[in-house]
Amino acid sequence: MSLLVVGLSHRSAPVSILERASLSADTQAKLLQDTLAAEPAAEATVLATCNRIELYADVDKFHAGVAELSTLLAQHSGVGLDELTPYLYVHYEDRAVHHLFSVACGLDSMVVGEGQILGQIKDTLALGQDLHTAGRLLNDLFQQALRVGKRAHSETGIDRAGQSLVTFGLEQLAQDTDIETWAKGKKALVIGAGSMSSLAAATLARSGVTEIVIANRTLARAERLAQILNEPGGTGVAARAAEMVAVGDELTRADVVVSCTGATGLVLTGEAVEDAVRGRREAPLFLLDLAMPRDIDAAAHRIPGVRLVDIESLAEASADAPMAADVDQVRGIVSDEVAAFGAAQRAAHITPTVVALRTMAAEVVAGEVARLEGRLPGLDDKQRAEITQTVRRVVDKLLHAPTVRVKQLASEPGGAGYADALRTLFDLDPETVASVSRADLNDADVKNRGRV
Repeated sequence: MSLLVVGLSHRSAPVSILERASLSADTQAKLLQDTLAAEPAAEATVLATCNRIELYADVDKFHAGVAELSTLLAQHSGVGLDELTPYLYVHYEDRAVHHLFSVACGLDSMVVGEGQILGQIKDTLALGQDLHTAGRLLNDLFQQALRVGKRAHSETGIDRAGQSLVTFGLEQLAQDTDIETWAKGKKALVIGAGSMSSLAAATLARSGVTEIVIANRTLARAERLAQILNEPGGTGVAARAAEMVAVGDELTRADVVVSCTGATGLVLTGEAVEDAVRGRREAPLFLLDLAMPRDIDAAAHRIPGVRLVDIESLAEASADAPMAADVDQVRGIVSDEVAAFGAAQRAAHITPTVVALRTMAAEVVAGEVARLEGRLPGLDDKQRAEITQTVRRVVDKLLHAPTVRVKQLASEPGGAGYADALRTLFDLDPETVASVSRADLNDADVKNRGRV
């Protein structure tokens, strides 16, 4: 395993850089294709959220891999390499695994303990699978990251240590008032119909707003989300869909606006917000911008009667320490899972060699039995079967202990050399071992694509 991650996040880069470096879905796909075309990378996938961009790859050369992945990130993000480099971080092998597992548990999130990152990790794996850029290593890695994240949330109180980004943002808007009291009776406008917008709509509905308008470029998606909110037995909120061209009119009626789209430019300009405020008399307008790059003009916070919370202000407000005991417990889980993942990968590395050895042994047995039949043509079927079974048992017993032991040794730190030793001792054909690896990889890819 030569896992490498190169990336930047809210911890390493200012929001202004993250905003410029954000990647559209098409750009992510092109980045992965170009990464595989680069010499050092055998497989790759990209984790792109509102506050992080990380490129994961299996590379055969560390320094060349870092240089290539950094260059590709700069090229596809549109931020010059010289400008981007100071904000990039690099993790390799076990440190890279530790980093992803920490991310999956919410330890590296802007709001510690938030669970939305698990959905984003799942999407990252699905993207790599759909584009066939994620092989056995990244399939195993991201599948286990999902399990580690779920384990952290089920076995610890990390959920109490932080909230979702939506809830945290609404808390900042409400300031010293609890969300339910603040939201009661308000009318809400949600711009966008993706996963974050859906979560925002559901959170607002539970908080007690009386009306939610969903505006989206694809009206059908907005209508589906509104229909879900209106379902019998739901929250009881009145929800309806609107086209994006109606956002200006809806803005004059709304009390709270949550925007999270994939737009590359502003969805709400300062002028649009100012125009809406003029028709509101003295009612305040609350704006929550969860998009990266931003949807709402930062100048809106200077407009009287407007309170704007965006990713940048959330980053500044998230410095409060979460519950230390829960965080320490999750860190222990991460460390254990990193060790288990490393052992499993090292053990898996030797499996093709063991399979090739047993294949060679079976061929030797078959050859010797055929030779015996030529020398003793009078053997009947029962005798021939008994001799064949006896020879196979002898070979299996001779190979059992060393192959079991070599798998155990290979799973320990520094055990990668046992596969080479086994191939040398038994003079195994490298192509035979490679063919087993290819077949194993293809089987794993088929199996893992059904597990997302």
